Amino acid sequence: MELFADRAEAGMLLAERLRDAHDPVVLALPRGGVAVAAPIARRLDAPLDVLVTRKIGYPPAPELGVGAIAEGGEPVFDVPLLHRLGLTPESVAGVVEQERRELARRVRAYRGDRPLPALEGREVIVVDDGLATGGTARAALRALHPAKPARLTLAVPVGARETVHSLRQEADEVVVLRTPADFRAVGQWYELFDQLSDADVLDLLDRA
Repeated sequence: MELFADRAEAGMLLAERLRDAHDPVVLALPRGGVAVAAPIARRLDAPLDVLVTRKIGYPPAPELGVGAIAEGGEPVFDVPLLHRLGLTPESVAGVVEQERRELARRVRAYRGDRPLPALEGREVIVVDDGLATGGTARAALRALHPAKPARLTLAVPVGARETVHSLRQEADEVVVLRTPADFRAVGQWYELFDQLSDADVLDLLDRA
């Protein structure tokens, strides 16, 4: 399966699939999702903002996500995984609090004191650079439900098939360009998949 050159190319291809959106707001999951979302917002002539999320890691191995949290929302846990690891939401409360602090820091860094745009009655497109387990995307979508958007769409260039299927319950539509059978990691489907800094995110937001 052909690779995306980079996140910007993936965003331009996604934008073509989203061109019928009506007066949307584009919310990117930083950091990588912002680079995908920027060309989408330009193509749709839509406002671009961020929705900050954080993974909740398994304490002995933080790269293993047992849940996630998005700004304005409550933690969303992978309950079967918690059970397999012998954990409960209470037993990872310290990790959750740590991630809440980092989430708040990133919100301040990216948006300052400015709140999220008004979303009630709007078409909202949530963008990330790919879906592996989908934990952060699920937390983001659930955090947006109380805002009462008229339509909630999740748009990603690539995702694991089972994850894409499960997230269709969380949004009105999931737009994904590729669901490879041999999915292992998001980065394997990009020729260039560099890590973005906070400065990169701010630059993309400023240019938008």
